[in-house]
Amino acid sequence: MIKGVIFDLDGVIVFTDQFHFKAWKQMASELGFCLDEEVNHRLRGVSRMESLDIVLEGYKGASLSQKKKEALADKKNNIYREFLAAMTPDDVTDQVRETLAELHRRGYRIALGSSSKNARFILEKVALAEVFDAVSDGTNITKSKPDPEVFLKAAEYLGLCPKECIVVEDAYAGIDAAKAGNMLAAGIGKAGEYDKADYCIKKFEDLLDFLK
Repeated sequence: MIKGVIFDLDGVIVFTDQFHFKAWKQMASELGFCLDEEVNHRLRGVSRMESLDIVLEGYKGASLSQKKKEALADKKNNIYREFLAAMTPDDVTDQVRETLAELHRRGYRIALGSSSKNARFILEKVALAEVFDAVSDGTNITKSKPDPEVFLKAAEYLGLCPKECIVVEDAYAGIDAAKAGNMLAAGIGKAGEYDKADYCIKKFEDLLDFLK
């Protein structure tokens, strides 16, 4: 029996992909190369340093030291946080808020499972920090999706077994992580087309149709 619902953040609860992409583009431009949307799709659900490695595939300059890479990742994150600082509660739809509230009314525990180290900051900006019973994010994991660590931690924080949880994800890597963690997976957006997803959600509120 499902007792907990674990949500990815970007692309599910909020949509900050454009902020990530703008920040990576600005950093890439300063290094003398451009990014396209195809690269942006590959960045979904992966860690900051792994994202940097993907972005740097377009870099034609001299080899970068690990220290320089870490400095670039920090610089990108600072640019990204400037964009995030402008977020407000209006960046979360009524459909999302009402669905989360209804899940609580039905007795489900809900958690966030995100690779982002900015997850708690974002939740504060959009007034959702008090809504989630637990948060597992980039600050408490060592492995990024498709490794299931972030979701397994979320289940642990909820006090539930993995098999008692369903994960809601918009990225293939997130679906893979959920299945690797022995959880059900509901795909939304692009991940709704993934054959490994147990459920396909067209709209966020569709969750309520099978979580009675």
